[in-house]
Formats: sequence, structure tokens, C-alpha cells
Amino acid sequence: MAVSFRAEQSANQRKTWALLGLMFVAVIAIVWAIASLFGLQIYWIVPLAVGISLIGVWTSYWKSDSLVLAMTSAKIIEHSEAPQLYNIVEEVCVASGLPMPRIAIVDDPAPNAFATGRDPEHAVIAFTTGILQVMDREQLQGIAAHEMAHVGNRDTLVMAVAATTAGLLAIVADVGARMAIFGGGRNSNNNNPIAMILAIAILVLAPIAALLLRASISRKREALADATAVQFTRNPAGLRRALETLAADGTVVHQKSTAVAHVWIESPLDGKSKSMFDTHPPIGERIALLREMEGAPPAAE
Repeated sequence: MAVSFRAEQSANQRKTWALLGLMFVAVIAIVWAIASLFGLQIYWIVPLAVGISLIGVWTSYWKSDSLVLAMTSAKIIEHSEAPQLYNIVEEVCVASGLPMPRIAIVDDPAPNAFATGRDPEHAVIAFTTGILQVMDREQLQGIAAHEMAHVGNRDTLVMAVAATTAGLLAIVADVGARMAIFGGGRNSNNNNPIAMILAIAILVLAPIAALLLRASISRKREALADATAVQFTRNPAGLRRALETLAADGTVVHQKSTAVAHVWIESPLDGKSKSMFDTHPPIGERIALLREMEGAPPAAE
């Protein structure tokens, strides 16, 4: 292969952990800002930051799958309801060494799919009715491999933690900023105006930084899942053809909440132009990388 899927895996894993580390730094920064505004002792900073992070991890770990299924209106199905789809997923499970997930269907004409669940033993892979109608067996195998890659790489947990932490940061920062604006910070023992200005700036900017970090983490995990899917199937063409079909289709799923946009294989929110807040790499870049992996020449403009 012109591009090694193993090299792509390693690079994206390193970048993900670096981004998660920066998100924890953002938690510490917001706690420091609140401590400075309200006169809390410095030794409260780390325990409070760890506590906020643990709340995010605990909530994400136990509730992510049920929340995602409810928000996307996905329905768990049995083998008898879609035997061919089950067979495709079972093949990927054998190749990956992962346990068989539950399979769900989303009644939506837009082609898309997602994975959720706190670990491989509690995973769910969902497909829209639209994707089952427009894709052939090889393409569906590529899609299933991509979603199983998310399961195997624990992306479902990583992204749930990142999304929950970013949400908690936004709530805590908003509460802290409102209390500071309406006089809650007047009891602060900190008389340093520079520190006060810096603290307020952190409360305003840190949630934005957290959203950017969440989007960056999501993009890295999508790229990692593409590379891992190739490892499972040894067939970049299947996923590449599937992504080309998605790129050519202009419809989006009805349930396009920002809270779950990152779980879909193609984001229902990201536009044509690249943005720092996009949860997925541009689909054209993903297709080009898969073409390099299969040794195919770039598509003609």
C-alpha cells in the first residue's frame, strides 16, 4: 500500500491522547479561573478539575449508548429481520476478533451509519434504511468495518467523554461568568486586576477551546477508524466506494442534533467548506487517503 494503515493508526492515536490532555488542561484552566474570581484556595483546583472530569467519564461510560439510540430513534433488530446484514457484520467480527455487537436500524432515507456503546461487549452498530438500499455488499462491509473499528478503538467511549467534558466545561464556565458579572466575585480575596481579567477571559474562551478540541478529537478518531477498517478487511476499495456514494448523496439524516453529529460515519452538520468545528475530516480527503492505501491513482477532477 502506498500509505500504511498502521502508520495512520499510530499517528492518529498519538494526536488523540495529546488532544485529550489539552482538554484536561482546559478543565484546570476553568477551575483556576473560578477559584481566582471567588477566592478559593489554590489546592482546590486539581481536585475540582479531576471531579469534573470524573463526572464526564462516569456519565459517558454508563449512559452513552442509551442516549445515542434514543436521540437517533434507532431500533435494535434480531438476526431474522436482516440476516444478510448480520452476516456482513459477523464476517467483520471474525476478521477483527471483536464480539458481535447488537445491530440497530434507523428508519431514515439518508445513507448513514454509526456505532455506540461503552465497550466492545456492549456495542451497538446502527444503519439507516437509506444506506441499506443504496450500497452493495462490499460497500456495506466497508461501512461495518469502519463502525467496528470505532468499537475496537474505543472511539465510542473516547468521543462520549470528550463531548460530555466539553458540555460540562461550557456549563461550569457559563455559571462562573454569570456569577462574576452579577457580583458573585466581589468576595474574592484576589485584588490583582490582571488575574481577574485573565480569569474572565478563560471563562469566555475555554468552552470554545473545548469545542475545538472535541471536534479535533472526533476528526482524528474518524481517520483512525478508516485506517483500522482497512486492517480488518484488507480491502480499502469497499470503504472508499462507500464514502464516494455518501459524498454523491446530498440527503442528511432527520435526527441531526449537534450532540450526536460526531457518531455518524458522515456528519449531518458539516458543510462543504472545511471548518475548525467540523467533527469529520472532509470526505474527499478520506477518499483520497483510501485510494492511496489501495494504490489507486487519484480521481480525475
